[in-house]
Amino acid sequence: MNKPTYVQDYNAIVTVLNKYNDGCKQAQSSIMKPAFNEQATIFGVGANGKLTGGAIQNLFDGIDSGFRPSPEAQNVIARIEIVGTAASARIDTNDVSGFCFTDFFHLLKVDGHWTVVSKIYHTHVAP
Repeated sequence: MNKPTYVQDYNAIVTVLNKYNDGCKQAQSSIMKPAFNEQATIFGVGANGKLTGGAIQNLFDGIDSGFRPSPEAQNVIARIEIVGTAASARIDTNDVSGFCFTDFFHLLKVDGHWTVVSKIYHTHVAP
């Protein structure tokens, strides 16, 4: 059996991240859930300047409870770095209901499949 190549891993990570992107665009957590490990976490800094977050279910609950992206919203996978079975990635999203996001993802390759284990976000007002 051939060992996976860097290109195969890169493409597999893009596929995982696109599940997240598609779920955001369609405001459906069920589309993005397969990208995340069930033990994944999400953290960011709230409006009060304090650390906020916890279990990834918090993201899914937020998406399902009324998150509605702007039709003009766009996102791009800005960076992927792979080191063995660990990877990090950055996605930039603009104009989601008046906000822009920079999301940092940490991924691990578990049982031959890439999965997001943490998401750290930065939110700012859209220009």
